[in-house]
Amino acid sequence: MAAELHPRSGKLIGLSNSNRTARRNQPVQEFNHGLVLSKEPLRDRDVFTVRIDKKVNSWSGSVEIGVTALDPAALDFPSSATGLKGGSWIVSGCSVLRDGRSVLEEYGRDLDQLAEGDRVGIQRSARGELHLWVNGQDCGAAASGLPPRLWAVVDLYGKCTQVTVVGCEPPPAATEKETIEVGDEEEDGGEEDEEDEEEEEEDVVVCGGRGDGGVTALLNVAAMNGMMNGDEVPELSCSHSRPDKFPNHLEPDAGKRSRLASVDAPRATGPGLLISSPLLSSVLTEHQLFDVFNNAIVSFYRSEDEGGGGDGGGGGGGGGGGNPGSDSSSRNDRGSSSGGGAPNSDSGTGTTGGGGVGGDSGSGSNSPAGNGGVGPAAAGVTTNDALLFHEKCGTLIKLSNNNKTAERRRPLDEFNNGVVMTNRPLRHNEMFEIRIDKLVDKWSGSIEIGVTTHNPNNLDYPATMTNLRSGTIMMSGCGILTNGKGTRREYCEFSLDELQEGDHIGLMRKASGALHFYINGIDQGVAAAQTPAVVYGVVDLYGMAVKVTIVHNHNHSERLRRNNAIMRALSPDVGRPRTALSLTPDSEGSDRLLFHSNCGQKAAIISEGRTALRPHATDDFNHGVVLSGRPLRSNEVFQVRIDKMVDKWAGSIEIGVTTHNPAYLQLPSTMTNLRSGTWMMTGNGVMHNGTTILDEYGHNLDRLKVGDVCVFLLFSSWTFCRPSVDLPPDRFLKMYLFPQPNAVLFGPQAGDTVGVVRKEDGSLHFFVNGVAQGPAAWNVPPSVYAVVDLYGQAAQATIMDDMVDLLPLPEDSSDGPTATSPGSPCSVGGAGTANDLRFHHLHGTNAVITNGGRTALRQNCRSEFNDAIVISNRCLRDGELFEIVIQKMVDRWSGSIEAGVTAIRPDELEFPNTMTDIDYDTWMLSGTAIMQDGNTMRNNYGCDLDSLTTGSRIGMMRSATGDLHYYINGVDQGVACTGLPPEVYAVIDLYGQCVQVSITSSSGPLDNSLCTSNITEKSFPIHSPAGVAHRLHSKHGKNVVLLGDGCQGVRVGGYAHGIVFSAKELKADELFEVRIDEVDEQWCGSLHIGLTTLAPLELPSCPLSGLSPSLTQLRAKVTWLLCGSEVRRNGVLQRQNYSCSLDRLTVGNRVGVKRCSDDTMHIFIDGEDMGPAANAVAKNVYAVLDLYGRITAVSIVSSSATEDAESVKAPSLSLDSCSEGEEDGSPVREVETEACVSAPAAMAFLENHGKNIQLSSQNLTAARVCSYNQGLLVTAHPLARQQLFQFQIDRLNPSWTSSLSLGVIGHSPDRLNFPSTACCLKRSAWLLQRDSVFHNSLKICENYGPNLDTCPEGTVLGLLVDANSCLHLYVNGMDQGVAVQDVPSPCYPFIDLYGQCEQVTIVTNNVAAAGGESGEARCQGDMEKADMVDGIKESVCWTPPPEVNPNKTCEYQALCSRFKDLLTLPDGYFNEDAQHNLCYCESCHKLRGDEAYYKRGEPPRDYALPFGWCRFALRIKPHCEASNALKKWHIAYHGTSVGALRRTLDHSQLLPGTSSVFSVSPAKAEGPNGYSEPEENSGPGREVPRVRLSPTMRYSGMEIFAPKVQFRDPRSRHSHQAQVGFQVCVRPGSYKAGPQTLGHGEPLDPRFSNSEIEWITKEQGGTLLYGLLIRVE
Repeated sequence: MAAELHPRSGKLIGLSNSNRTARRNQPVQEFNHGLVLSKEPLRDRDVFTVRIDKKVNSWSGSVEIGVTALDPAALDFPSSATGLKGGSWIVSGCSVLRDGRSVLEEYGRDLDQLAEGDRVGIQRSARGELHLWVNGQDCGAAASGLPPRLWAVVDLYGKCTQVTVVGCEPPPAATEKETIEVGDEEEDGGEEDEEDEEEEEEDVVVCGGRGDGGVTALLNVAAMNGMMNGDEVPELSCSHSRPDKFPNHLEPDAGKRSRLASVDAPRATGPGLLISSPLLSSVLTEHQLFDVFNNAIVSFYRSEDEGGGGDGGGGGGGGGGGNPGSDSSSRNDRGSSSGGGAPNSDSGTGTTGGGGVGGDSGSGSNSPAGNGGVGPAAAGVTTNDALLFHEKCGTLIKLSNNNKTAERRRPLDEFNNGVVMTNRPLRHNEMFEIRIDKLVDKWSGSIEIGVTTHNPNNLDYPATMTNLRSGTIMMSGCGILTNGKGTRREYCEFSLDELQEGDHIGLMRKASGALHFYINGIDQGVAAAQTPAVVYGVVDLYGMAVKVTIVHNHNHSERLRRNNAIMRALSPDVGRPRTALSLTPDSEGSDRLLFHSNCGQKAAIISEGRTALRPHATDDFNHGVVLSGRPLRSNEVFQVRIDKMVDKWAGSIEIGVTTHNPAYLQLPSTMTNLRSGTWMMTGNGVMHNGTTILDEYGHNLDRLKVGDVCVFLLFSSWTFCRPSVDLPPDRFLKMYLFPQPNAVLFGPQAGDTVGVVRKEDGSLHFFVNGVAQGPAAWNVPPSVYAVVDLYGQAAQATIMDDMVDLLPLPEDSSDGPTATSPGSPCSVGGAGTANDLRFHHLHGTNAVITNGGRTALRQNCRSEFNDAIVISNRCLRDGELFEIVIQKMVDRWSGSIEAGVTAIRPDELEFPNTMTDIDYDTWMLSGTAIMQDGNTMRNNYGCDLDSLTTGSRIGMMRSATGDLHYYINGVDQGVACTGLPPEVYAVIDLYGQCVQVSITSSSGPLDNSLCTSNITEKSFPIHSPAGVAHRLHSKHGKNVVLLGDGCQGVRVGGYAHGIVFSAKELKADELFEVRIDEVDEQWCGSLHIGLTTLAPLELPSCPLSGLSPSLTQLRAKVTWLLCGSEVRRNGVLQRQNYSCSLDRLTVGNRVGVKRCSDDTMHIFIDGEDMGPAANAVAKNVYAVLDLYGRITAVSIVSSSATEDAESVKAPSLSLDSCSEGEEDGSPVREVETEACVSAPAAMAFLENHGKNIQLSSQNLTAARVCSYNQGLLVTAHPLARQQLFQFQIDRLNPSWTSSLSLGVIGHSPDRLNFPSTACCLKRSAWLLQRDSVFHNSLKICENYGPNLDTCPEGTVLGLLVDANSCLHLYVNGMDQGVAVQDVPSPCYPFIDLYGQCEQVTIVTNNVAAAGGESGEARCQGDMEKADMVDGIKESVCWTPPPEVNPNKTCEYQALCSRFKDLLTLPDGYFNEDAQHNLCYCESCHKLRGDEAYYKRGEPPRDYALPFGWCRFALRIKPHCEASNALKKWHIAYHGTSVGALRRTLDHSQLLPGTSSVFSVSPAKAEGPNGYSEPEENSGPGREVPRVRLSPTMRYSGMEIFAPKVQFRDPRSRHSHQAQVGFQVCVRPGSYKAGPQTLGHGEPLDPRFSNSEIEWITKEQGGTLLYGLLIRVE
């Protein structure tokens, strides 16, 4: 049949290339409607194959392929292939669907993982079976019983946007023969060999021929490696069988020869390959052996565990049996040469070919013995005894891996409907354990696990299991829910919500009926006492939990030990051959520190236990944990050298110690996931049991590197040579032997080293490059094992035995100050008594004491906010400071740390929920309130603990006179209270947001002058009127005059009409306070103060009317006020005797009002909070005062650092910044005030920001200091209309994906609780992310402006709200158009420093409003005003300014540049200035704001920019650059071949007849009707060579002119296709425009007619090469 597509297709499909290529239009906007079918029905055995040409990353899912019985000529095309009914079979991902319903979940290759260039085909076999072919490999039968008349179906879905049909013919005969011979064995076994390597245990399945696949693959790879290295590879015969099996037991035996030593004895009893030890050692180098065997042996043992592949595979192999843990001799004794099963097997089924027998299923019960031979259909059938997930499950659950793995679909869109249950009830004492494989960081809550009495066959699955009201016990968070109701709030110390990927959760119903839960193998105790006898295991993949796998770990450690032992045994020793195999070191070296053979899943141990590596470091970044083979002795240093690193991942090596024995430890993916007995140095911090105890410690391990290595000397044999050169101590020269003869390598810095030691006193110290980093932890128990985690970039490390370069540990000394690590115990004054201040071992239930008693933290910090009280281990001495530093906070709760002292001994204290609940002998500071015995003594103390952040220090000291002082960051806050008893303990309550604190080194005795200090209480600071932010409004009572620019109010007559308002609405928790300046005793009555919803702007301009004479008579809007000691609402009495009467106020007293965030009004008198005066106060209120009776003058004393100054004389939407002139003390004239009103405010970042943000340069620069999120920041001032706010991207980190986003919010950010990312802002927020616009996290627009993820360093981005309330985005000064309409006022710009973007700086604060052009903002990249012809802009300077040129980070330009390097063209042809090289990919040209067409030359002529190409500027002759002649020439393009490039460049112009066989054609002179007439002196029949040009690359870049060439990218190793061409300057008049000669009917370019799209020139010297163009697909 013809390899073509049917002309009828999905509505978004465009066909080309004779209906062989299909492309989905609008691939970024639409993901479906991309269905195409074959032109004719498939013939039997024909493979209809397509090649994936293009993919995009905007969507999930990819190409889908299959067959359908529906005739495309009459088909109503659905949106996707899965919508086809009436006899359709579709392969989607790794599933097979029939008429839209899944019939096979796990099949073949995952189509979603295929890349550009991969090929996928579909075939109907002669037996009516459906086969999928991927890159020429048959994936086996996907379905059977297919009808004879079928059309091939291809769905260009999701990421897949273009495919090309490459063939429709039967497969090669060799492939068919191999398929027929292997049959079902390879279909079943070969596919299962590609199971996920992370599966820790496989089900017991019976397969034939499994063993051969691993060995064959191993030798194939070996042969390939030999060819790649240029070695001659011996021919491997296929006539011999593979060895009997790889041994289980590698110990040398005196009575028999090792099985591995006899591996070169061939057997000819079946198909296979000859394997011999000499062959392996001759073909593979040492490192190649490790790479090969790391996968091959794991695959071999997996097949051995599943189907007895070791003994049962092959043609006549005997049946293997027994438990996997049994030795090799016992397994071989059970073998049989006949075809029968092995009766001694625990469970399994034999096969006809002497089938292998599976091992114990791990269920803890016996199953029937194997029967006789069964047909091939029995291969791969799972035994019914295994504990799996039931096929019936939640609506969003997808089961895979033989129902051992469950995954919730659409995890970013849905958070529930993820319930799965076991396929059978749990037995007594049977462990049901799962591993968390995948989490998403979007939802709250996570996995829940438990048991239920409901049979899954009869259960109507709920959305979440906690909705079930009968027969169910679930663990959720750290509590137990029975029938959906909480029965135990705090069941264990672990919270399921805080578990990470790789953690294990298990449960077991004991025979007694008790239900136990296990977390990472640790029993959490009895959760329920009387559990019913028949219960099913149930897992709820809720919230963050996406994917889990059932774990059967009965032989996990054994398999890892065997794997690593064989890898070590087969690796050749350096310098001598290996003659014996042993798992333990020899007797001479038995005391050496070596790595234990049990290591991480992706790690391997080589060089007799001295070296650990991750063989596939570029594929995996974790599972690289290795431990020492024996515990460390006291003062014994364990040090490793980093041998190899990769630059693909973030993070690097981690080192530490653990109490866990490696022989019995089930190793986690990373060591920091272990929650017990572990101390690790990671980055520049120290973690204990997965929790950070020191944030800043020592050298950053992530910055360690492998030094450059150079050949220094050559010797004829192995030689050890120590150089005799003197080098600095930190750069000493090291020598290493290269593992090949005759070469010795010296490294100038040959690998950084890290080490760890536990001293006799229990302290833990780390070393980096031999330098001690100081104590990291205390009270570390003895007998700990060293741990190395080859994480991220670290790929290989070797234990160092020579410690000559190790600097000694600093000795502890009390004679003077010593260098210690952060948080280490030291004495400030040299007194040794200061070191004994610790936290007491008795504490609140949620508190944890670590770091030798110096660090306290609250566990389950996101689910618990209290019960975390800690107390000092002894009484404070007089004048002794107890100081702690806040190390960690969370943004989940209100309130924060509380600190104080108590006279109660710790052993007599019954720890309450919070310390303020204690009603005797306790003094605490909570927020700004001083509390004694739970009652507030005074408010508004000099500091606010709720405002402290991470890194703040809090100290407490009892003076000799019994006064309590608090210190914030070392500054005394004054006397908090007096009369304390002599013996008090320091108390810290880790409440609310505060999670972790540590005692600082500053704790200890202070100067005696401070110990008896009589410093008085710190009151609220009183500012001068010129410097405050609060003002009085210009609307006021008729007897009031405002002075000091609204900072002072004076009543000039009478006793009433003295009402004044605050100039602006009060924000939540904002205090508005005044001081009484004048009193007139002839009147009675006094000041009234309160809050009102009456906006002063609503009052009439004339002050003589509209306002009541007194505040008690104000009824226009709701008003709450304090009059005397009475609280009134709209004049109606609400409360009496609220506080001391305002009638007693006199000069100097201060009165304030505050609307708190709980909607209450508080009155302050002389800084003291009188408590809540009124409830349910509205949000939009103004402060209001009545200068009534005695009080005649007040002045404002309150200020707000983040308050925006506003004009009081002329209210306006613009901001007022006149305070700068007022601080000078000079009078401000009216004209100056007006100027200040109209000027936009200077923009800076607000102090309130994401927790990973650090501000600098007067808050103009913001940097994200860690992680990839928590980088939100917002401006301190709102964005005025017509004001352009701009910032520059300073630094990008390519280790992350995605980049910054920006936008505006319509509410004040002062009290904003910043989420982790901007997309979580869901109230009055407009966000620009990538090339889309979001409102309150919902996408409202796509394809707006350039993709922000591609903005390089130096890009200037801006936001502007125009007069019509429309939001505009500016990129490098160019307006991208309206993004959002109806933006509220005021609005605040915000930026999210996410992913790659790590630092930005505000670059302009006063930019012209929209509509006026700023010279700096205008991009001069493509236009100059001097080049104007008839009012048309012309492009003369094509290169944008350096800050606009995106060649720093554009991956497409880098790929094109690497292809240019492969052409090996001399550098002398190209311009030395790289900024003349321009990339015209979609992102780059949008960033520059390029237009599609420009004019050039005299007369002007259009040309199109070469979008999709990359231009490399060529060197132009000096005389051409000096003259302006080129400006008068036209621009055109010329497509050529790679082979013609060099000759063209040699002549610096297009030469007729030599440039390209495609674009130059010799033609005979034509007659008058032609446009290529003969020259005057040409004879008849003379050929005139001519060169074809075009003003658009859409024509010149066609494949007929610029043929494609395939190349392999040296960096990514991926194959691409490339085209080349030239951008040329053409002299006007030297060419003629004519029609295109390719016969296209449709317009090739909308700007140019097909009748004049081709330019012909035959004049030498009429063209000048300007740039080399490259396009890569």
